Amino acid sequence: MTSSDIGENVSEEVVKSARWLRERLLADSWRPRYHFCTPEDMGEPGDPNGAFYHHGRYHLMYLYKRTGGGFCWGHISSADLLHWRHHPDAIGPGGGDEGCFSGGAFVDDDGAAYLSYWMLWGALGIGLARSAAPPYDVWEKSSANPVIRSTEFGITETVDADGAPLLLGSADPSNIWKKEGRYYMLTGNLLVLNKIGRAPEAPLSERGDRLYLFEAADMETWEYRHIFYERKPEWTQSSEDNMCPSFLPLPKSAEGGAASDKHLLLFISHNLGCQYYVGTYQGDHFLPESHGRMTWADNTYFAPEALIDGKGRQIMWAWLTDNPGGDKEKGWSGVFGLPRTLWLGDDNTLRMKPVQEIESLRYHPLNWLESVVGEGTAFPLEGVVGDACELSLEIEVGDAKRVGVKARCAPDGSEETTIYYDAETQELVFDATRSGVAGRKIVERAPFALRPNETLHLRVFVDCSVIEVYANERQAIGRRVFPGRADSLSAALFVEGGSARFLSIQAWEIAPSNPY
Repeated sequence: MTSSDIGENVSEEVVKSARWLRERLLADSWRPRYHFCTPEDMGEPGDPNGAFYHHGRYHLMYLYKRTGGGFCWGHISSADLLHWRHHPDAIGPGGGDEGCFSGGAFVDDDGAAYLSYWMLWGALGIGLARSAAPPYDVWEKSSANPVIRSTEFGITETVDADGAPLLLGSADPSNIWKKEGRYYMLTGNLLVLNKIGRAPEAPLSERGDRLYLFEAADMETWEYRHIFYERKPEWTQSSEDNMCPSFLPLPKSAEGGAASDKHLLLFISHNLGCQYYVGTYQGDHFLPESHGRMTWADNTYFAPEALIDGKGRQIMWAWLTDNPGGDKEKGWSGVFGLPRTLWLGDDNTLRMKPVQEIESLRYHPLNWLESVVGEGTAFPLEGVVGDACELSLEIEVGDAKRVGVKARCAPDGSEETTIYYDAETQELVFDATRSGVAGRKIVERAPFALRPNETLHLRVFVDCSVIEVYANERQAIGRRVFPGRADSLSAALFVEGGSARFLSIQAWEIAPSNPY
């Protein structure tokens, strides 16, 4: 093959520009090294979309606004969930739409992969795109698009069995799944909620989050069935919508294996971010049995996307929405949280932790002896490279009121991010009020209670402008921070209101996995 076979020759200026951009991104102190980043351009919104696994490879799409075009789905794939190969964009403007918003993915029995997406703009609806086989570089939009037709933006007006007007959501489709030879898909309700559900006189049935179930025999003709689940007002607020849904079976362990008898419905509300229901999938209805959130103070952890891999693991990603100003001038925006493996605990509630593969990036291990830390005593973690590391702590909380770690600390204490367990309020806390010069400087509190005689296990991941903390595989917080000082690199343990025993203190540097 010659250069003429693939188009025009690449000019020296293009090569220089590509090198300049790569070097510019490498020099950006806020650009994470091992959390996936949109490679360039505007990942805002930057939802993870279209995740699927086939023949030993993970495929993941990312929503971004392409310069000179509209909203597209970038496409990456990986064998290890860490090092990603970039494919051509999967879908973008054209074929009846002006761009593609969020949706899911599905691999059929013949190995063909499908993307379900929201067609932009106006009264279009839900579209599908198909790729016949690996490497899934070429996608063709369905000639039947929109397979669910909108009558206005994100809404389909029809009639019920009695001929009464009925409004359905036709936005943010879920992944497709197959059951007894039939195909199923969910659609989100934000636009219906905005139209009729927020009014003071709105019926209770139209308030808050809900999803609409559609069914098909042939992937082209989709028929509305019913509301997928009944919302419980004690769990979610009437102001919350349900968008970016993902519906998959929950495995019994972090390693995957056989599925449990429960399913997980991940979704967002636009005002309060990522959350979930655990429940039973019975017939063609979902019966939620518990509800939880993955963000509490705002909507920083957002737009979940998940898949089931070859081991039977359910793995999810989310977009961390706290993009700093000046993204366009930086040449990039959009960061995902670490891939989390999700499974069902013995008490039928959700468990979570980063996928085991992340441990392969560890190097330069550090260990400290068991230590008792008292009130007001700082325990500096000397030698920790504080902008790309993992900390692992096992703690007997004792009579301490607060115990945890301070990360990305400046030598004079002017910048720091404080992460701790609050024994009095039984919460995992992330205090970003002094984290730096940009971003959301708030305190986020996640409900988390230690059981009698249970030690506290904290895993903290620092990656330039991302910090994530996991507690006892039952709770997690992921946020972005933006230190303004180049020397905000140290870390230290701290205790308030008593003393605590640190049984294990470990740290590792984490090797970069992003190409730049």
